[in-house]
Amino acid sequence: MMIVAPRSALYLPASNARAIEKVRGLACDMVILDLEDSVKDEDKPVARAGAVAAMQAGFPGKITAIRVNAVDSRFHADDLAAVAGAACDLFVLPKVEDAADAARVAHQLGRPVYAMIETPLAVRRAYEIAAEPAVVGLIMGNNDLAHVLHLPDDPARTGLQYAMQVAVMAARMAGITVLDGVFNKLKDEAGLAAECAQGHLLGFDGKTLIHPNQIDTANAAFGPDAQAIAEAQALIAAATGGAERYQDRMIETMHVESARRLLARARV
Repeated sequence: MMIVAPRSALYLPASNARAIEKVRGLACDMVILDLEDSVKDEDKPVARAGAVAAMQAGFPGKITAIRVNAVDSRFHADDLAAVAGAACDLFVLPKVEDAADAARVAHQLGRPVYAMIETPLAVRRAYEIAAEPAVVGLIMGNNDLAHVLHLPDDPARTGLQYAMQVAVMAARMAGITVLDGVFNKLKDEAGLAAECAQGHLLGFDGKTLIHPNQIDTANAAFGPDAQAIAEAQALIAAATGGAERYQDRMIETMHVESARRLLARARV
């Protein structure tokens, strides 16, 4: 199953019907209806029913996912029973530490999964998790990972960069999507832009988001602009094969492939 990598993936509590209806008109590439952290314990049944109904109604033009609770959660079994076979593209599984868990959940739910990397053990096993055929993407769970690692608040995310690079490497080896974690400060537009730029430089395909106001910034950071598109088109048109000089630099097949990938990205 081929799923295009999203630039922006917006989490929404599946218990919030008003927010779910509104997101259909927003510019995010992916919608993740959440049954986990953003939903109160007493609202879990409502969230499960809401997620299934919303997916049945559809989100035209968007990648769709439901995030279930982790395998060690008391809510996990009820989540799987309620949403198995829901009309979404994939499921998001948090706190994955074992590729076998991801495979089992994907089999039970009848869809592939994005596996969240949120613990030191998950970082250590990221390559095995990414290589599991049922896993079509990785998502950094930076909040949980920073908590477990006892990291101080740091806009540069210094203590997380090793784990982030491991996730990118694992995803690239497996040929799957990899998304950066959320940015928590809702009114810090400059901070969000800086974190998106950092994530792009580290190699992430896109970013997970917690508020609609973050969508445009993520789309701009992870999607090529008009100048980049024009440059890619010109490079492809000029290339004749093999190593050759192009605008005072040397290009070869890999540069043409990169340009084509950029154009494909522009059509997300």
